[in-house]
Amino acid sequence: MKMRPGTQTGFLMCGKEWTDGETLEVRSPWDQGLVGRATVATRADARQAVNHAVASLRRTRALPRWKRREILEDVAAALIEQKERFAQLIVAEAGKPVRLARAEVDRAVLTFKTAAEEAARLGGETIPLDLTEGNEGRWGLVQRFPVGPVLAITPFNFPLNLVAHKIAPAMAAGCPTIVKPAPQTPFTALALGEVILKAGWPEEALAVMPLDNTDAFWLAEKEERIKLLSFTGSAKVGWELKAHSGRKRVLLELGGNAALIVHNDWPDLDEAAARTARAAFGFAGQSCISVQRVFVARSVFQTFLWKVVEEAAKLASGDPSDEATEVGPMIRLSDAERVEDWVKEAVQGGAKLVAGLERKGSVMTPTILTGTISGMKVRDEEVFGPVMVIEPYDDFEQALADVNHSRFGLQTGLLTRDAGRILTAFRELEVGALIVGDTPAWRLDPMPYGGVKDSGLGREGIRSAIEEMTEPRMLVMTGIG
Repeated sequence: MKMRPGTQTGFLMCGKEWTDGETLEVRSPWDQGLVGRATVATRADARQAVNHAVASLRRTRALPRWKRREILEDVAAALIEQKERFAQLIVAEAGKPVRLARAEVDRAVLTFKTAAEEAARLGGETIPLDLTEGNEGRWGLVQRFPVGPVLAITPFNFPLNLVAHKIAPAMAAGCPTIVKPAPQTPFTALALGEVILKAGWPEEALAVMPLDNTDAFWLAEKEERIKLLSFTGSAKVGWELKAHSGRKRVLLELGGNAALIVHNDWPDLDEAAARTARAAFGFAGQSCISVQRVFVARSVFQTFLWKVVEEAAKLASGDPSDEATEVGPMIRLSDAERVEDWVKEAVQGGAKLVAGLERKGSVMTPTILTGTISGMKVRDEEVFGPVMVIEPYDDFEQALADVNHSRFGLQTGLLTRDAGRILTAFRELEVGALIVGDTPAWRLDPMPYGGVKDSGLGREGIRSAIEEMTEPRMLVMTGIG
């Protein structure tokens, strides 16, 4: 797929590009220039994609592990070779700063390489069954089999790697996959689909199709031949999808309002402040584990606060194609306006604006607040923008309670060298992961990833996703062997 402004690209199904039908216009978040037009699949197209997926299951299930590994490795190699092409697609349609876009391609490479390794390791176990009298000669074999066709619904903020996190484990497991990319970022997913098919994955076993949201809901609700739904996006949409998905397995990664605790024994506040600023404001805070809430021991609160303000001021905002840019535009003007309104609402409610709240179109400068209270959206909800609240605490237990005072629970960062506090936090915090010595924005793609409460259901990360996308089947042998 060669992208030029105004290019019309078809959706992928059965190894072909389909261009008949209505189109979706994709514009740059930075300057609203036309990136291209993507053909929107119809409900009939989606049904046909399911037909192909079901028909291909026997073939994908029969692919030997060495072949799955080879295909996944070839995809990783192609991404390395085409790194700049994919990075520029991400910049164009997602508005992600180019350095972060290249880092996303690197992460996708690791995702496919890890899936290749896991495909080779996917095995089973033998179980002795001669454990009671009369069962002599019995033993059991457990192997994992693909659950069947997977429906993957992905967001705009990681248009390559989050698609990879759905497709790569499905390929390793032997599951056909239908991908519905975000309407803001279809082209990166379509380009990845072409790479996967070129690497040798069965054509019928992958469809990448922009769909109307009502048709995606129809697939989740009505199409019983879809066996697993994997969704990354907002909590509201995710839980609604789950409520209408019937007997399907459902994996949900739904975001959060990630917190960081900074205790007074942390030795390097300069480095901590720099990491915190980048983790809060990089890509305009449009990540579900961007730092949003920071709780700092009172004895170092003022020092840390002003160090973060200084570091935030160093972050360049603007054109995502500029090598110096770290913040960039928000995905839509309406999102930038919403974030601005939330900040103004907090200030009107008594919060103190320490820095930021300057907006030019969809670009908003890094914004820091203090004096926030429960009930303010910037503290309680997922801002998904370049906004961070920093508050002092006097008691470590209270800091833990403040972190838990949220309907979300994805990841939390903790800066302390006290082993007792680390273990207490690990026991008490209601999150999917505790990141000690760094911010909650740190993630390595092979790790189990997901949250509790409104942050989701199940775990991503390659091995965890493969387990979700397979089911154990037991063979009991009697008098043999």
